[in-house]
Amino acid sequence: MKKPLVGILMGSKSDLPVMEQAAQVLTEFGVPYEMRISSAHRLPEHTAEYAKGARERGLEVLIAGAGMSAHLAGALAANTTLPVIGVPLASGALGGADALYSTVQMPPGIPVATVAIDGARNAAYLACSILSVKYPDLAQKIEKFRVRSKKSFLRLSGDGVKVQEKKSK
Repeated sequence: MKKPLVGILMGSKSDLPVMEQAAQVLTEFGVPYEMRISSAHRLPEHTAEYAKGARERGLEVLIAGAGMSAHLAGALAANTTLPVIGVPLASGALGGADALYSTVQMPPGIPVATVAIDGARNAAYLACSILSVKYPDLAQKIEKFRVRSKKSFLRLSGDGVKVQEKKSK
């Protein structure tokens, strides 16, 4: 895996701190990516051309983060058959709820997988899971990661079930 397999897009430079979290996860798993700023509203032709040429450039999954009206993921999905994962970003008066609704409410036939508000890390984990169908070494890395995560959780929470025990007097 040398050429980028994942395209990470965001609506503006202010989205970079959240979307960099997706890049960190992909880096941890050794998945090459490219990152771009492209607005569905200010640069609609550029966004459409990016999506239309993504498969030809070797990309296999797109992650799109946007706030407020959050049409970036939908604009990409309308112009490619690659999997698109939307990351609604917390911004504006509604704190990301508007972005969540805009991202998740796509018409039939133009799906966008949607993660939580500011869920860029989970978007990258989902992208890795999608890619693991084709790349067995990535599937092994995900499995090892989940085993480590489980062990870490159990170490921090004790037995992972009992939080508090009260004894009667």
